[in-house]
Amino acid sequence: MGFKADIIIWDYSKREIHARLTLHKAKVEALAFSPNDLYLVSLGGQDDGSVVVWNVAKGEAVCGSPASAPSAGNCLTVKFSNNNDAIFITAGKSTLRVWDLDLPNRKIHPTECQTGQLKRIVTCLEVSDDDSFFFCGTSSGDILTINLKTKLLNSCAPQKKKFSLGVTALKTLKTGDLLVGSGDGVVSLCKGTPFKAIKQVELVGGVTSISLRGQGHQFFTGSEAAQIYRFNYTDFKEELVSTCHNEAVHDISFPFGTSELFATCSKNDIRVWHTDTCKELLRITVPNMTCHAVEFMQDGKSIISAWNDGKIRVFTPESGKLIYAINNAHSMGVTAIAAISDCTKVISGGGEGQLKHRVRVWEIGKGFQRLIEAMKEHKSSVSCIKVKRNNTECVTASSDGTCIIWDLVRFVRNHMVLSNTLFRCVCYHTEEFQIITSGSDRKIGYWEVFDGSAIRELEGSLSGSINGMDISPDGTHFVTGGDDKLVKVWGYNEGEVTHVGIGHSGSITRIKVCPNARSIISISADGAILRWKYPLLS
Repeated sequence: MGFKADIIIWDYSKREIHARLTLHKAKVEALAFSPNDLYLVSLGGQDDGSVVVWNVAKGEAVCGSPASAPSAGNCLTVKFSNNNDAIFITAGKSTLRVWDLDLPNRKIHPTECQTGQLKRIVTCLEVSDDDSFFFCGTSSGDILTINLKTKLLNSCAPQKKKFSLGVTALKTLKTGDLLVGSGDGVVSLCKGTPFKAIKQVELVGGVTSISLRGQGHQFFTGSEAAQIYRFNYTDFKEELVSTCHNEAVHDISFPFGTSELFATCSKNDIRVWHTDTCKELLRITVPNMTCHAVEFMQDGKSIISAWNDGKIRVFTPESGKLIYAINNAHSMGVTAIAAISDCTKVISGGGEGQLKHRVRVWEIGKGFQRLIEAMKEHKSSVSCIKVKRNNTECVTASSDGTCIIWDLVRFVRNHMVLSNTLFRCVCYHTEEFQIITSGSDRKIGYWEVFDGSAIRELEGSLSGSINGMDISPDGTHFVTGGDDKLVKVWGYNEGEVTHVGIGHSGSITRIKVCPNARSIISISADGAILRWKYPLLS
């Protein structure tokens, strides 16, 4: 609230911004271009409530008006007619209006559409090719047909078998048929006014959009599960084109010594991706649970994962089958996990209450898992665990403002690093004589492993905490990412930023350099996974 919401018009061929339009408060609800691309109409959100017509070439507003009558609800969608640059339709909660653009007087005049006793929330609009009718998909699961000339209700169908969880997307085809997407993930091909489905396909997640290719011989649909499908009109079979997480991504891990694959974890699932093609190879689903951390065992035979229900789950990397689970590993959820290189022990961190053993070491054998030691020093949840290559030491970072270096032979604290921050990430330098840390105070700290003393401190970010950090395999550079949404590459000895990557639209949660140092993978709270070219290729 209190900020203006921008509309950006992009020049697609040049891949650059053509115009930035700023007028609406807090949110832009919907946009539509006129048939000849002369005008753009925009709909403000609930706190704005206005409809504005923009001149695309000049990048300036022509005129505006309140989108709906004071007695009606919010407008949710807008659509231009197919043949007239001066007619468009807005619809929403108990509001349905056809607007005429009066260019000489710079005004827009609304006409209310008469629907009689019917009260509906319109979620999507589609206009027939000849502009005689337009169709309104509603949250009740039926479709209203309105005459565009008389503005009167023509029909409301289907009467009996309505579309489950509402109509969320509509598209008319050249054949006169209608493609209907519904909230339960079903895409239907409907003929005629009763909108009887002649073909149906069920997708994963509610349908969010349908887009035609060419004359409609092919079309694409997007779903709430962050998946894009391609359909051929003739056989009406779905083909999965693209997938991604639809919740915040919490962690990322590469198998030991290879950059071809990586795993990410989120709410409900762990996914394994092919690095070069960005294609999803495997999905391991645990419904209604959130995975906080994931790591490949060094022998490549299993994936270990930390979950918010207090379990450590271990899966096979080829089939995603559950090998075993350690129940009640931590009472308030497992927040961090790491494995030692001989694959006999796993170290987990949790978010237990007062004076609980937040760092636990488990012995993993064929057919058994047992707790060896529980180490009680941290007073808040553990956010990151890193193990030394020789398996004698590990470092844990916590949101209580401490990083502790543990002896994994005697299971005692060697050293403690204290700072006035919530530590989010920690890394051993390649030579393992120093660690670097960062967190909510935006500072990057260098510390001596030998005695835990501070070496130096850098200003890591101007705004927001640093959530992810990784050191390059040669130890000369490191990368950071955080709430400022920027990926930064730093010189380790110089302590200066050498490169900045702009691309994320949400806070970066974790970041990793590929083991072959060819690319950087960053993940964020908006569900995105971005692959960057490593700028210092040798």
